[in-house]
Amino acid sequence: MDIRRITGDFSVSPQISPGDIPDIAAAGFRSVLCNRPDEEEPGQPDYAAVAEAAEAAGLEIRSVPIPLGPTTRETVSDFARALDEMERPVLAYCRSGTRCAMLWSIVSYGALSGDEIIRRAREAGYDMAGLVRQIERG
Repeated sequence: MDIRRITGDFSVSPQISPGDIPDIAAAGFRSVLCNRPDEEEPGQPDYAAVAEAAEAAGLEIRSVPIPLGPTTRETVSDFARALDEMERPVLAYCRSGTRCAMLWSIVSYGALSGDEIIRRAREAGYDMAGLVRQIERG
């Protein structure tokens, strides 16, 4: 696993498997947020298998798939609602973690400055400067 901390209560990761769940729970995460659509890539673990393992480990789990391509307002709203409602700390995952970091950046803008979002994402290995500048331009 390649868990990348963005804040004290939100981290992102590339695709996880059901076998990763015990380590995720042992790391102190209370919730898992799947942001990857099923069948995006041949051989990826499906959400149901990850959810079954998470629930067995006592973790809250939710799916807010973020398809490749333009992100809709509905997806942003669903992601924000999930973060508001889920027990923290939360581990979000997708194929590489980039879409999770992107949605976190969008929903965090305003609560955090653009520079702070860029810094936190960069420290986790993601470049959100272009996205933040786009948000700032409206």
